[in-house]
Amino acid sequence: MTDTYEVVVVGGGAAGLSAALVLGRARRRTLVVDAGEPRNAPAAHMQGFLSRDGMPPAEFLAVGRAEIARYGVELVRDRAVDAARDGDAPGGFTVSLAGGRTVRARHLVVATGLRDELPPVPGVAERFGRDVLHCPYCHGWEVRDQAFGVLATSPMSAHQALMVTQWSKDVTLFLHQVQESELTDDDLRRLAAAGVRVVPGEVTGLRVEDDRLTGVRLADGSVHAREAVFVAPRPVPQNDLLVALGAELAETPFGAYPVTDERGLTTVPGLWAAGNASGFAEQVVNAASRGYRAGAAINGELLFADLDAAVRV
Repeated sequence: MTDTYEVVVVGGGAAGLSAALVLGRARRRTLVVDAGEPRNAPAAHMQGFLSRDGMPPAEFLAVGRAEIARYGVELVRDRAVDAARDGDAPGGFTVSLAGGRTVRARHLVVATGLRDELPPVPGVAERFGRDVLHCPYCHGWEVRDQAFGVLATSPMSAHQALMVTQWSKDVTLFLHQVQESELTDDDLRRLAAAGVRVVPGEVTGLRVEDDRLTGVRLADGSVHAREAVFVAPRPVPQNDLLVALGAELAETPFGAYPVTDERGLTTVPGLWAAGNASGFAEQVVNAASRGYRAGAAINGELLFADLDAAVRV
């Protein structure tokens, strides 16, 4: 048996819940499919969201789920494993869930986000979201004026090292497996001007004492005292559904993301992308905004499609 909705939203993070909230308030029959794997789960708090600054991510999502429920939006804890278009007509999708359920929708919102692939350095994954961090706008204030390390994952890590000097003047860039010759002359001049120390050599682990990061260990055995380490994970877009449905993707230095218009509509009619499924740099507040925009646009698309159909009768 297949249940039919006007809109199915795949992904129950900030983007998906925001889209669902708008659609629920517009009296659209909407289903949210939530696998329960938010990108920011390792963080104790989220920052920079006006009126929600410092709120734990799990609490934020719980509030969002309660809000959409007030407007009749359904939420199911499941994973969308496949999706197909219903014939050649614009819009219309069938979504298969891991639990065996199949649902249909006139419009489909993909808000499945991305996952962060961390370098395989002992201690990095275990401390991620605590004192191993990736975003100074998310966490810089909380560790301000501490001794920072930046673990290079590519030559672009020089940019990250320069950015975090806004929050601390004690910054060391550990080149790890990046060669100094891979940095540009501008990188080196700016790093020197900012007072960033550049340390070559592979990082083999972190020193942790009393459940607190205290240093970065190199292959030569030396340990550099540090209190917080910034690292740029490799973003892996979770775009399987978009690929299965034939959405056009654009390659970027941070992965392949769907080509969309300003509202989030992909190149497939009726298929929308929001949040980190649509781009690498969507923070929680941006993801919520993208979800809101998509939800409002979908309601308009449905309204005028039905009106035009009525006119033709």
